Order: sequence, then C-alpha cells, then structure tokens
Amino acid sequence: MAPVPMPSALTFELIAKCSVTKARAATLLLPHGPVPLPIFMPVATQASLKGLTPEQLEETGCRLCLNNTYHLGLKPGQATLDAIGGAHKFQSWPHNILTADTDVSFQMVSLLKLAKITEEGVRFFSPHDGTPMLLTPEHSISLQNSIGSDIIMQLDDVIVTTSPDLARMTEAMERSVRWLDRCIVAHKYPERQNLFCIIQGGLDLDLRRQCTKEMVARNTPGIAIGGLSGGEAKEAYCRVVDTCTGLLPEKKPRYVMGVGYPEDLVVSIALGADMFDCVWPTRTARFGNAVTSTGTLNLRHASFSQDFSPVEDGCGCICCRPKEEGGLGITRAYIYHVAAKETAGAHLLTMHNVHYLLNLMKGARKAIMEDRYPTFLKEFFGKLYDDRREFPEWAVTALRGVGVDLLVD
Repeated sequence: MAPVPMPSALTFELIAKCSVTKARAATLLLPHGPVPLPIFMPVATQASLKGLTPEQLEETGCRLCLNNTYHLGLKPGQATLDAIGGAHKFQSWPHNILTADTDVSFQMVSLLKLAKITEEGVRFFSPHDGTPMLLTPEHSISLQNSIGSDIIMQLDDVIVTTSPDLARMTEAMERSVRWLDRCIVAHKYPERQNLFCIIQGGLDLDLRRQCTKEMVARNTPGIAIGGLSGGEAKEAYCRVVDTCTGLLPEKKPRYVMGVGYPEDLVVSIALGADMFDCVWPTRTARFGNAVTSTGTLNLRHASFSQDFSPVEDGCGCICCRPKEEGGLGITRAYIYHVAAKETAGAHLLTMHNVHYLLNLMKGARKAIMEDRYPTFLKEFFGKLYDDRREFPEWAVTALRGVGVDLLVD
C-alpha cells in the first residue's frame, strides 16, 4: 500500500506542446523562483561549480543547479548545514537547488566490489577518506532536509544498464519502490521541499512500465527516469525514455538523470522529457574543450594559437561577448594560451559551456512555444554535421518515432 500523497512545494504550468513530437514547454515554480522548462542543470557537486563564484554561475543564467547529498553530508556536515540554515545560505546561492546521491550511485554501478546493497541501504566507501559508510533512505532524506534543497531525490537501487541479470534488475526496481515509500515517510518538510521518485528497470521495457506505474501511484511532485547514461546503446536509451514519458502524468516535471550531450538533450526533449543534468560540460571545459553549435573544439590545439575570434561567434556568454557589450571579449587564442597551465582557461570555458547548454534549452523552449520544434531539430543537426549522411542513426530513428525525419526537408 502506497503512503498518503504528500503536499507539493512546486507549481507546474504547461505552456505549450509541440504538435508533432512529445516536446513540452513549461514553467516550474519552486521555492526559490521560477525555472523555465526544458532545462539543463549544471552540477555543483560540493556546493560549488568548480572554479566559479555564485555570481559567475548566476551570470550564465542558471536558476537550478545540483548539489551532491552525501558530499555535503560529509563536508561541511549535517551539523554545520543545520547551524547555518541550509545550502542556499552556505554557498550564497539565491536560486534553486536539486540534491541527489550521485556518487553513491556511481559506486553502486561502477564499483560493485566496493558497495554492498541490502534492504537496509547501501554500504560503501567515503569518497573523502575511504571509511566504510551506510546510507539508508531515511538518512539520505534527513541529509537533504538539512541541505534545504528545493528538489530532493529518493535513494534508489541502481545497477549497470547493460546488466544481463534480469533477476537482479527486477530486485533493484522493486527495492527502489520500497525505498521510495521509506523516503516519503522520512521526509520532514514536504511543504517546502519536493521529493522526486526515480524510475528504474534497466533496459527492460516491461520492468520500466511496471516501475512507472508504481512510482506514479505514489504521486510525488515530480518524476525522474534513472539508471541511464551508463554505457547503453543510444537506441536503447531512447526506447526507455520514450516508453516512460508515454506513461507519465502530463502536469508533472519529467527529469532524465545524467544526460548532458547536446544531441541527447534535443532528442530527449522530443521524446517528452523536461529536465537534465550532467558533469560533462564543466568537466570537458577543464580539458580545454569548448561546446559550440558546430561541435566541441579542443582549444588546447596549436591551430587556435593565432585565432582571435571569440570561442563562438554570436554567443552571448560573458566570455564571448565583446567588451563594448559588457563581456570580456575573450579569444580562442587566449584560451589556447592559458588552458594548459592556468586555471583561468577552465573557468572561462566553464562559463561558456554552461551558457551554451542553457541557451540551447532556451532556444528549444522558444521553438516549442512557436510550434516549430521539428524545424529546430533539423537546424540543430544541420549545424552540427556537415553532411546529413553523418547524422547519428540513433537520433534519426528516435525522431522518426515521434514524427520528425531529419533526412527530409
């Protein structure tokens, strides 16, 4: 028997739907302000987007970022978070925060010899000092209550998506439902924090359907599709997302966890998803890579040493904007100069990459509201690839399934 549905601390306003695909535009009103959907959420694991001040993150247009539950539980620790009144005050961030146990999930999936999952919870090793830890659904929720994040995620049982073990996959899916029930009971502040459930079931569509039915019955304020982006084929990923969104309530936000490549984002939006997160745009910035509408540029390459154009022409980020327009006027040559040995290069590219993905979502939202999302998709892939024959087959197939043929004008 599912617990009594909890109060909701969010308002979901569906503004527009694509007449061809399953894409939606909406506004998510959270305790720390409105968030336009679809949205990409940067990952600020330890209450900081690496190298950026809160003001610089705000400058990118970010209004909802991620913190890691268990990292903050270890340092600064729950007592400190309680003393200061939560992570918003601790990191001087006036906008919304989502928290999740992403590093615990990584150990569950990638380091199975180091993590033991039982009905009680997950026993694993601290990412700080290697000491043994136990994370239960109750403790996860308690930490997130202290953090004060606007969206909190249930603790779920995650396995590698490519696992052939149907019995273990079924066990993980069913345990995730039971753990959600424990999370709901443990949640102290449903009137100001939104608990999202997480749909599991690997790549087995029947398990995904079963889990979706169970999770929807719990009536949480929002719903996530988890356990993906773990090395599975993109075709299989798309089938799972398409299957789950087809069974979800229309007037609740849909969050696909761990997704951040531009192609993945625009296709997933067409499949009916609203929210995404990934460390990729910030991590790749630290390797000197700029995300642009024509692909990823490795600005550490010597070919950019005398390229005095902006990282991307027409980009509105503070890095690319000329000084006369209030920007920094940074050139590719300067990034090449500092990227290898100076942290400034990584900081500048982080601002650019986050802005790029947020702006991509802004463009997708505008296209949905103007009911021209199929055209938006064709323009996006046309810029990214020189020849239609280079379009990824998985994207072509997935989009055909929702009425868009990328290979036809």
